[in-house]
Amino acid sequence: MTRLTNKVAIITGAGSGMGREEAILFAKEGAKVVVTDINEAAVQAVVKEIEAAGGQASAYAHNVVSEEDWIKVVEGAVGTYGKVDVLVNNAGISLAVGLLDTTIEQWNKVMNINLTSVFLGMKHVIPHMQANNGGSIVNISSIAGLTGSSGAGAYTASKGGVRMLSKAAAVDFGKDHIRVNSVHPGFIETPMSSEFVNNKQMLQWFLSQTALPRVGRASEVAEAVLFLASDESAYITGVELPVDGGVTAK
Repeated sequence: MTRLTNKVAIITGAGSGMGREEAILFAKEGAKVVVTDINEAAVQAVVKEIEAAGGQASAYAHNVVSEEDWIKVVEGAVGTYGKVDVLVNNAGISLAVGLLDTTIEQWNKVMNINLTSVFLGMKHVIPHMQANNGGSIVNISSIAGLTGSSGAGAYTASKGGVRMLSKAAAVDFGKDHIRVNSVHPGFIETPMSSEFVNNKQMLQWFLSQTALPRVGRASEVAEAVLFLASDESAYITGVELPVDGGVTAK
């Protein structure tokens, strides 16, 4: 398994769910992985799992809305491994609140964690990628960043912002051989979605929206992210890749 041999990757929100799957998969494919999450114990556990399987990884407690934390993480990655080849902006939260009921505090929190964190990550990683003559950035959006999502105005706006910020960065930094793409998961079973997936009525609604008759697995999102992070996608930038079981097709 050598699709990321000699590459160094930073993955945020990697203590659980899709981020955890991405970190473990990247390490299996030969990457040195910088695993970050607001939950330090969770990322320490992921690093132990990676190391037990023979991989290389380091853990950081990381508040993704803190520019100071971003500087610490990026400098730590470069100091430990010498470079950054891949950035996966995976950390995010959901908010199922209608637009008129959303408080300014809720709006700002969703925007900061889902969108501002992506800006900060790219701002501090891209100069190192420029110095290294290239890199791949994968920003995790959502199907809500492709279509309107009822009852979740702030979340939809934040994920749409991730999509368009990714395109802007792809255009600006293609000359530096830096690729920037977004991934748009649909109904994926993760700890964050478990209360919905485990609700029979909600699960049936999910399944009524998809072309494939099941919810997705976090490992399936990780495989898509791996493709965009690897050299297999060397001529792909500025695109959005849905991993949604056909929701957006319907």
